[in-house]
Amino acid sequence: FLAGELGGTVDAERCDWIVGDIRAHFGAVEHVVRGDVHEARSEFGAGGRERAGSEVVDRVCALRFGLGAIRNVGRAAIESILAGRAGKPFDSLFDLCERVDLRMCNKRVFEALIHSGAMDGLGGGHRAQFVGILDQALHEAGLKQEEIASGQGSLFGETSLADAHERGNLALPIIAPMSEHERLTREKETIGFYISGHPLEPFRTECELFGTHTVAQLGTWSDTTMHLGVVITQIKRQISKRSGAEFARLVVEDFTGSAEVMVFPEAWTLLADRIRPDVPVLMKGNYSRRDQGAETPTFIIESVTRFEELRVTGQVAVAIDLGSDNAAPAQLSRAIISDVRAVAEAHPGNAPLEVRWSDGHGARARLRSRSLSVSATGAALTELRALLGEERVRLVRGA
Repeated sequence: FLAGELGGTVDAERCDWIVGDIRAHFGAVEHVVRGDVHEARSEFGAGGRERAGSEVVDRVCALRFGLGAIRNVGRAAIESILAGRAGKPFDSLFDLCERVDLRMCNKRVFEALIHSGAMDGLGGGHRAQFVGILDQALHEAGLKQEEIASGQGSLFGETSLADAHERGNLALPIIAPMSEHERLTREKETIGFYISGHPLEPFRTECELFGTHTVAQLGTWSDTTMHLGVVITQIKRQISKRSGAEFARLVVEDFTGSAEVMVFPEAWTLLADRIRPDVPVLMKGNYSRRDQGAETPTFIIESVTRFEELRVTGQVAVAIDLGSDNAAPAQLSRAIISDVRAVAEAHPGNAPLEVRWSDGHGARARLRSRSLSVSATGAALTELRALLGEERVRLVRGA
């Protein structure tokens, strides 16, 4: 139903409307599948295969993102892609460049396809490599198409770009993948939607520990102070007509949706230098009493704290939970203590390290190390969980 409702929407300028409609119905689908030059059409569709290199996964209950909703990808470019893949799937970026009409698919189109993830299914490379080789691939493909148009295409048995790539004459550059922040930021720029991840994901636990509400719960007046884990996706600076002071309207987003909030001039003076797009933060605010009873009350921001700061300042601790099948903390083996100490020393940080134990009959102990602290990062947590068990290591509030 949702795919049919969105099916005719191919104007990228209406992408915000599209994203809003997806969020409104998100509970109706298990998965939003990125647009893909192999599978997607101009319109949104239901289900389909999702490619990651040579791996193909069938997504039955899923919404396939339409290529027409990618900014800078027009109908003519999409029709050229569909025609180019009619015979067989594209083998590589070079094969794609050679088989589409480059008069319709210019560099901006290819960049948008790369950053949206629509080329992730092409074998042998990642997005940074595709961007790095794009100019050369388009140049070589353009020359090849000019030769074919002039009737010289196969006079001397020239091979295709894809064949040249296979022989190593055209090679993807050896460069590091984009950082997660850059990948997600560019994804959001091209489709208005985080689809391969979310900037808040590394801080999902902190959202639960420190957050009292979600973005989906905004919009109803309350007299309580609220804390929300969000990323700021838009910053709209404005000038007050009454005082001439600058204030801001922010669009914030979490796992449940997005909403607009306001920062009054006095708070904006303090927060303007701290607020950046797509950076995970803990936001504190409330509603004005003047808006009580209003249909759409404005949520007002008082303070913003980056989640990274919570970890660095020790407000997040690392807890090791030991159940009744383990020895009491005082009897932990020297080997385990030594291994935990090694992880903490390899990943120094300010997160307190504590052990929690229960015998299953009401006896409990909670011991915090005076000498050990650790970095509350994915690397440290991964090592501790590998050592002690996935379910035994978790983040807790440090205070």
